[in-house]
Amino acid sequence: MPLHRSSVGGLIGPDAFMWSAGIEDTFIAEPWPQTGRILDEYELTGHYRRWREDIGLMAELGIHVARYGIPWYRVNPAKGKWHWDWADRALERLLELGIEPIVDLVHYGTPAWIEGGFLAADFSERMAEYAGRLAERFKGRIHAYTPLNEPRITAWYCGKLGWWPPCRRGWRGFVAVMLGICLGIVRTIEALHAVDENILPVHVDATDLYETSNPALNPEVERRQEIVFLALDLISGRVVKEHPLHDWLLRQGATLKDLEWFQEHAIELALIGINLYPMYSRKVLVKSARGLRIQMPYASGEIIDRLGEMYWERYRCPLLITETAAVGSVQRRQDWLDASVAAVKRVRERGIPLVGYTWWPMLAIVTWAYRQGTLSPAQYLKQLGLWDLDARPEADLERLRTPLVDAYRELVAKGSETVGKLKEQHVVS
Repeated sequence: MPLHRSSVGGLIGPDAFMWSAGIEDTFIAEPWPQTGRILDEYELTGHYRRWREDIGLMAELGIHVARYGIPWYRVNPAKGKWHWDWADRALERLLELGIEPIVDLVHYGTPAWIEGGFLAADFSERMAEYAGRLAERFKGRIHAYTPLNEPRITAWYCGKLGWWPPCRRGWRGFVAVMLGICLGIVRTIEALHAVDENILPVHVDATDLYETSNPALNPEVERRQEIVFLALDLISGRVVKEHPLHDWLLRQGATLKDLEWFQEHAIELALIGINLYPMYSRKVLVKSARGLRIQMPYASGEIIDRLGEMYWERYRCPLLITETAAVGSVQRRQDWLDASVAAVKRVRERGIPLVGYTWWPMLAIVTWAYRQGTLSPAQYLKQLGLWDLDARPEADLERLRTPLVDAYRELVAKGSETVGKLKEQHVVS
């Protein structure tokens, strides 16, 4: 079944379930000043050279859906200039193999010529133009798009930490970038639907579960948990006067006019993608001599139960795990695959429409530290895929099949059998 917006009801039937995969596609096109390096995961992992092989590996898994990113900065290297050749060939190959892409339009970065990045006055216009042009090229053939992957993480690195353009720092920077990002998301969805009203936007964000054993930190835990939901709340018009972050946003530089604009242009959340990792997604706040600290103890599969419940109670729309994986040995990855799939089954048995699972990434990644570092890309590899990348210089990042490939193929072949039927009494229509 194509991922039309009008087909969402079919996605949450008792037997419906999507197994998916994807390739890490972070694109930060502006060089780090001290090293001159950019961050393009497709370049660093050899995907531009091996794209046909890598898409063939996707097909080997038996999947019919894949998250797949397009490098905006290469497609649109200057204002008014468009180079579609590589993106056309890759997307066409996916379609030829019967794999429906959920196209990742923006993954952390903008083309460097957009001065100010997400804070540029014309950012939302440029993003919407790019999305509309791609949707026109594949009208009637590609039906699902993620406008912008992980708005909160984007705002954190671009606005709070200052590592990525526009390199703001502090909570005011975070809020400014978040508002710019969400404006771009809304305008992009409008552009997509102007091309095809049945296009399905898949809203993908990183999700964290905040906890503390210190009662004095409970208010901060609650605020951080609300910030996890901020992008979805903004674009769906939920940030009204009674919202827990309403006054905080105003103190951080948002205006009433900003918030009212999102209320007036609220969009429907048809399908929410949640990204979670056992090594990153559990956040425990503690106080130390150096102030507030965040610890990240390794999470059990129960984190999926808890987050699934939280998103369902808040938004009442279908959910899709759009990223999950574990880093380390093949056995550790297998343990997480087993634990997370078992958790998905528990969530569905409670009637929460969790309609798919994505092991992401299917290959290793080059960590973000590469952009600020000086070592070779192979020195920054993290093995968390179904295939490893061979780091030996003479191996040229050869894809090394692990036993996880067959384990995942078996899950895909069984369809919804492994995760069970979705209880129908709580399913929305």
